[in-house]
Amino acid sequence: MTTVTFDDLKAMTGQGIGTSDWLTVSQEMIDKFADATGDHQFIHIDPDAAAKTPFGTTIAHGFLSLSLMPVLTAKADLPRMDGIKMGVNYGGNKTRFLSPVKSGKRVRGHFKLLEIEEKRPGQYQQTVEYTLEIEGEDKPALIAEWISQFFI
Repeated sequence: MTTVTFDDLKAMTGQGIGTSDWLTVSQEMIDKFADATGDHQFIHIDPDAAAKTPFGTTIAHGFLSLSLMPVLTAKADLPRMDGIKMGVNYGGNKTRFLSPVKSGKRVRGHFKLLEIEEKRPGQYQQTVEYTLEIEGEDKPALIAEWISQFFI
């Protein structure tokens, strides 16, 4: 992990700040997400029925794809401000699910810093564009603007 000052991070606004390692979205992961959320739609959990759809197989939930952001963030060497004691999700400005992630596919996150500001002394808010790439596919699974707050 690379630690930087606020000014260093602010200077990165508009730039890509990291790409994660690849992560396989397995059927087991999809099934566990279905159990956790109660979303047991057949396109996610029934390979035989899903094979008859235009997808040809089961697909990850859109919200599963979005929720991979923390693990993919951890698998990327993103710059982090010195002295952070805690970070929290604040929300999102935009989220678009562009292409389904088929079971067994590998994905990785690309992160671009859109904005960072000091809200009050010791509290910072950053907006990052999160793009979830699907290996071997032209179109990403999703693009989201995500807002986090950090406390020093």
